[in-house]
Amino acid sequence: MPVWLREQSWRQTLTAVYLSLPLRGARATPNSIFCGEQYLKVSIPPFLFEAVLYAPIDDTNSTAKIGNGNIFFTLYKKEPAMWDSLTLANTDKEKLQYLRENAVLKAQEKAKEETEARKITKQEHKKYALEATMKVEEAERKRIEDLKEKERKKVAKELELWKNQQKDGDKYKSIQKKVELYKEIEPLKERKNEQMNKTQIPNEGTSKTRLKSTKGCMIELIFSQNLKEEQLPAPRAAATVKVNFTPRVFPTALRESRVAEEEEWLHKQAEARRIINSDLSELEDLKEEEKNPDWLKDKGNKMFAMGDYLGAVNAFNLAVRLNNSLPLLYLNRAACHLKLRNLHKAIQDSSKVFRIMKQLSRLILEIKI
Repeated sequence: MPVWLREQSWRQTLTAVYLSLPLRGARATPNSIFCGEQYLKVSIPPFLFEAVLYAPIDDTNSTAKIGNGNIFFTLYKKEPAMWDSLTLANTDKEKLQYLRENAVLKAQEKAKEETEARKITKQEHKKYALEATMKVEEAERKRIEDLKEKERKKVAKELELWKNQQKDGDKYKSIQKKVELYKEIEPLKERKNEQMNKTQIPNEGTSKTRLKSTKGCMIELIFSQNLKEEQLPAPRAAATVKVNFTPRVFPTALRESRVAEEEEWLHKQAEARRIINSDLSELEDLKEEEKNPDWLKDKGNKMFAMGDYLGAVNAFNLAVRLNNSLPLLYLNRAACHLKLRNLHKAIQDSSKVFRIMKQLSRLILEIKI
């Protein structure tokens, strides 16, 4: 059973009512208070306060403050007037039930309207933000298009200028060729004229006339024949050029090769091919470079640098299956597992690196001894 709060103090002015309600040690929250147009309720289990107000109030602007063990209400009247009492006198259960249900319905409608209003406001804000973003993008796109158009005009202008320069250069070259050709032709003409003058007969008039009429044609024919003979180059002598290539197994030139490194590389390639042909028949569809442990190691390093740790682990796994004696493969895979928080696998790979390095150091000591 709820305990009704009967103790309250209130005072009023022409426009407002000030109500103080003691909490009696209870802890109140804003959800414990319900205020309608003519209905007020405070529910703090096990305490309960319920009142049908004397006249309607403005529940939107009315306020409630919790502090010092009390709830202070400031209720603004809808119509300025002095109340005879805080609540309606002689309120029966049916009227109280009606007022309570009416207040709850109005509160629900008000909450629904506020939700719809917030939804509409949110949609308007989203629409405004979208329009603003579209305007910014459109301005940026226009700026980029203007820059492109400006650069295009600049490049077109430079291209046109270059074409004009090329035309001027070609004209200048053609003029230079003509001048050089003229310089070469003039001495030849003079020599031909001298030869023709020596061969002429001075006493025969008819022959003089005939020689004069055919002088220009003969000079031009002889000049063109001599000019063609001078311009034609001598034929080239036939010969056979023999090219010898150095036979190499390793794809480098002899001057750039290192015998020890080549032998090691060839040994690794032979070992990888042996493993692929014997144990890894499922890798037949891979490319040739994908069967190279060094290529897979570089590929895994690139994936690790880009943040693709799972892809790097797969690359290192395949490289380890091809060649399980390279400590750097286990070390790089341990770094990938550490990024993926696979701590147990990271420890396993680190331990494998330690064992391989220990074996290598033992072999080095034996070789030195």
